[in-house]
Amino acid sequence: MSDETSPVASDPSALGAATPAPRAPGTSGPVQSAGVPLRGSEHGAALGPSFYETVGGRETFERLVAEFYRGVADDPVLRPMYPEEDLGPAAERLTMFLEQYWGGPGTYSEQRGHPRLRMRHLPFKVNPEARDRWLAHMRAAVDTLDLPPLAEETLWDYLQRAAFAMVNTFED
Repeated sequence: MSDETSPVASDPSALGAATPAPRAPGTSGPVQSAGVPLRGSEHGAALGPSFYETVGGRETFERLVAEFYRGVADDPVLRPMYPEEDLGPAAERLTMFLEQYWGGPGTYSEQRGHPRLRMRHLPFKVNPEARDRWLAHMRAAVDTLDLPPLAEETLWDYLQRAAFAMVNTFED
């Protein structure tokens, strides 16, 4: 079945992580889906709103990060990974990163360069316990957002994959 005749091609809201992305009529370039703006070609203009815009923009990511750091503030495993007295700078960095990743402003890269997440986390002992605690606080934060199911699933899938990718030791 071609993209032009598939139900997904006629209904962009039906997009899911396992569904091929539709193409704009008369285009042949790659198109992305599941929270990333659809494009008519690799470098073409977005055909729809970004995930960032869809979920409410900066306000949503600020709420997510604030709730996440409320949990981190009292976590005996995670809190020592943040050397600053105030978690505010870490919260701002995470907010900027998530905004940029999901199609918002590119402030993170403008201020800090390429994210290089694995490299930035190497100085810290990120073992499975730290990963699981990070995920527990992030899960609680995501649950406060009351996102539509597909948006929540898309965000949570990314956060889980990112957390597993940051593990850099299996020592206690």
